[in-house]
Amino acid sequence: MAARNPRAELDSVLLQLLGDLEELEAKRAALNARVEEGWLSLSKARYAMGAKSVGPLQYASRMEPQVRVCTSEAQDGPQKFWMVRAGTQTPEEVGPREAVLRRRKGLTRTPEPDPSPAPQDPLNWFGILVPHSLRQAQASFREGKDFHGEPGTGAGEEGVAFVSDVS
Repeated sequence: MAARNPRAELDSVLLQLLGDLEELEAKRAALNARVEEGWLSLSKARYAMGAKSVGPLQYASRMEPQVRVCTSEAQDGPQKFWMVRAGTQTPEEVGPREAVLRRRKGLTRTPEPDPSPAPQDPLNWFGILVPHSLRQAQASFREGKDFHGEPGTGAGEEGVAFVSDVS
């Protein structure tokens, strides 16, 4: 195989980097639009329900995140992100909750409710009949979360690594 011209390789990597940066900028603009739309809908809900009806006092006493962002970074590679829903269990969580001997007698008392029930809708914290703008705010923030979880946040890392190798 013939060796490629280093300038041509740099040009192709630069074009790829610029394309990735353009895609990243478009995703950031979409994310900002969703978050801005969410805050506007939230302020409309506060106006409709009253400032004291939509605020931190209505939050649940024990809030659990519905989505967690996990990261891993290789020593020489790019950092990777992925989102884990609250309903999924990791292998460490599977198995008995307590390491004790159990008796297999009949059921004498009512079973205790599961301490980690299915995630509830946070809109229920604000009442049963919530304004449509509050539902719109929730949907906008969820769409923004989905934009943030998409790949493409580490745009151009391969190009930077290649340029440092060539120079």
